[in-house]
Amino acid sequence: MSIMAVVQSAEKLLPPGLKGPFGRLVSMLLAGDDVARAQRMALTAFIIRVVSAGIAFFSQIVQARLMGDFEYGIFVFVWVLVVLFGNLSCLGFHSTVIRFLPQYHAREEIDAIRGLTLSIRLFAMGLASLLAVVGLGLLHVFGSHIEAYYLLPLFLGLFALPMIALGDVLDGTARANSWPVAALSPTYIIRPILILVFMLAAVALGAPHTATTAMQAALAATYVTSVSQFIAITWRLGRKFSKGPRRIDFRTWFQVAVPIFFIEGFLFLLTNSDVMVVGLYLPPDQVAIYFAAAKTMALVQFVYFAVKAAAGPRFSALMNEADLKPVAAFAGKTVRWCFWPSLAIGLLVLAAGEVLLSLFGPNFTAGYPLMAVLFLGALFKALVGPGEVLLMMTGRQKLCMLLYVIALSANITLNVTLIPHFGLMGAASAAAGALLVEAVLLHVAVRKTLGIVLFAFADPLTRLNQSRMA
Repeated sequence: MSIMAVVQSAEKLLPPGLKGPFGRLVSMLLAGDDVARAQRMALTAFIIRVVSAGIAFFSQIVQARLMGDFEYGIFVFVWVLVVLFGNLSCLGFHSTVIRFLPQYHAREEIDAIRGLTLSIRLFAMGLASLLAVVGLGLLHVFGSHIEAYYLLPLFLGLFALPMIALGDVLDGTARANSWPVAALSPTYIIRPILILVFMLAAVALGAPHTATTAMQAALAATYVTSVSQFIAITWRLGRKFSKGPRRIDFRTWFQVAVPIFFIEGFLFLLTNSDVMVVGLYLPPDQVAIYFAAAKTMALVQFVYFAVKAAAGPRFSALMNEADLKPVAAFAGKTVRWCFWPSLAIGLLVLAAGEVLLSLFGPNFTAGYPLMAVLFLGALFKALVGPGEVLLMMTGRQKLCMLLYVIALSANITLNVTLIPHFGLMGAASAAAGALLVEAVLLHVAVRKTLGIVLFAFADPLTRLNQSRMA
């Protein structure tokens, strides 16, 4: 039975008041067939991201009000750097596990699963710890060349790197097992709540309303969240896979992980480089305004993230070079799942943009024009959906890596060219332009290598059918 047939059957069980788009979402949850798992996982991830977006938005408003735009700008700049380098410390293994674990499970190679899940944890935490030590050395040597207000927050942030890396590989492990709640809720719900709670508690006890206090709260929240997630995921793995010997094929995993590292590293840099470059060129209060505008419009991006969270394991399971039609059909669905909700949510956010920004403080409404430009960039990306996931899960890591080298190069070039001349609007334009470059590259690459037309307004099977007829 096809995915849509399962969903339509489940939809018939709904009362008349729940028909239509909302009913379709509910019917995904009712669908019990295995082929509907990806849709249910996407919906679960979507719900988590909706909740997390609300939590993050509320906590950012409270933090901005507590600290003011200058101190808030310091905090968000440093925190973006910490999350970025913590993610990079995984060296791609947090996504490599999604590539291999479902395949090992299908072949009942449980010894390889044990070896894989242990190896990625040790490697990610070890590399993150090494990176933290290097960072401490760089702060000691070059600290005099860094603005004084950044030094202590950066120092604190380095100690969070191992736990950020551990959380990311646990996220990947849970996603590979189709556990979306265990994968996403620690990072996107629990940690933001704890940061805010710890921050408010510290201020109530007399701590200053500064970026340093916020970083202390973030450090404590990161450790509590990652350690708790480690205990929970380890317990669930123990229940699902029996104890026994471990098979470690590190060379094979590493060969796949390195291209993924560059792909996702470039993608992550592509997503956050605008904030980083704004922080290098402009004072913290401008960073705060840009960050508030970008994160408000980022409410659109959780649609893409939710679909991406479900797409990887499903692409891997469907992959069959002899018959790409199931992959193409599912790829077309992921694009539509990305584009139409992104368009609807983006228009709503844009309509309420000035009101939303004013919640951060009176100075933040200056970021409203940036939101329209950033929304356009988000739509460019939504038009092709998680194309990079499709390329990675079909073994085209090196090609995908090349695409992101080009996209990131375009992003950095646009940022360093436009920001000095146009300030924050230059940063927003650079971000949108880079997303357009990324979308075009992904569309062309998927079409040329797999014969799949990845575009929201096209039939993904068109080129495959033409090739078959020829």
